Amino acid sequence: MDKNKDVVYNFSAGPSMLPKEVLKKVQMELCNWKNSGKSIIEVSHRSQDFELVLEELEYNFRFLLNIPKNYKIIFCHGGARGQFSAIPLNLLGNYTNADYINSGHWSYAAAVESRKYCTPNIINIKNKCNKKILIFSMNDWKINSKSAYLHYCPNETIEGIAIHEEPNFENTVIVGDFSSTLLSRVIDVRKYGVIYASFQKNIGPSGTTVIIIREDLLHRSKSICPSILNYSKLLQSNSMFNTPTTFSIYVSNLVLKWIKKKGGLKEIEKKNQEKANLIYEMIDNTDFYVNNIIENNRSFMNVTFSISNHSLNHLFLKESYSFGLHCLKGHSIVGGFRASIYNSMPKKGIIKLIKFMKIFKKKYKKFNKT
Repeated sequence: MDKNKDVVYNFSAGPSMLPKEVLKKVQMELCNWKNSGKSIIEVSHRSQDFELVLEELEYNFRFLLNIPKNYKIIFCHGGARGQFSAIPLNLLGNYTNADYINSGHWSYAAAVESRKYCTPNIINIKNKCNKKILIFSMNDWKINSKSAYLHYCPNETIEGIAIHEEPNFENTVIVGDFSSTLLSRVIDVRKYGVIYASFQKNIGPSGTTVIIIREDLLHRSKSICPSILNYSKLLQSNSMFNTPTTFSIYVSNLVLKWIKKKGGLKEIEKKNQEKANLIYEMIDNTDFYVNNIIENNRSFMNVTFSISNHSLNHLFLKESYSFGLHCLKGHSIVGGFRASIYNSMPKKGIIKLIKFMKIFKKKYKKFNKT
């Protein structure tokens, strides 16, 4: 169906596609990094060369996000799910309660995990308007002034729900799970006590999570907090309490350099909005495809949609794959389709997806139930 069907675009929600420019650089350096005769995956994390990579990665995060000096950066093992335990263990102090905003699967999972360490005040902010999901404005969040912190997730990758406004709560420590949004748009780090994000969306390969924490919060950890999750200990060891994920850190530094080369977060944000709007416009201008999120709460990272006749789902996935559009299957919790369009997804990939959606609609419209 497509002259360029051999050109593959990966819409995976994570691990996501990486910039080709970065992958080629990795390929070129893999067997002989910096003319050392060794691969980056063989270099000691204690070597001066690798320590410089770690320092450069921190510098690039600070530069791109305009991180103030009174915030520390820590690189942790594993994904963001590990931080569901680390956050309460590090931030509760003498508190027994914490606020958790429930906007979807991942924010609720964080709240459930926190029950092992505190009593979470779970605040449901989802509702429906004309059969579409909407999220209450932050002004309507019923937060508790006696809570240790407020935890929320600005982008729910499974449902395709986003909270685009930034928090402005006085005397409240805001914790943001930015796993699928960090480095996709401009944010004001000063509005948060802690920001954490796993790497495998917009940052780099899986295996690492970055923590950005205001330094006055570093002394609230529980005595039972495992050393490997203790932010103060990790910071004291320069994120090398044990061997860090060296390859993930190396590739991620190349990705951050690529973002800088592309013009930084203002340009990245503009392109991400443009890409998402093209797909949403395609969906909204037909009764064949459906998105069930109100416009103000649609994700720019994970565009979810469905066909009213679910019997066409298998055909859509099969034919889209042959068309060179991979990993469009929606999460099993919600079904349908999901196009994850992180920073590395070029506009050409979006255009190709829309072209296929139009072809598929024309081919099977008579079988669709509206």
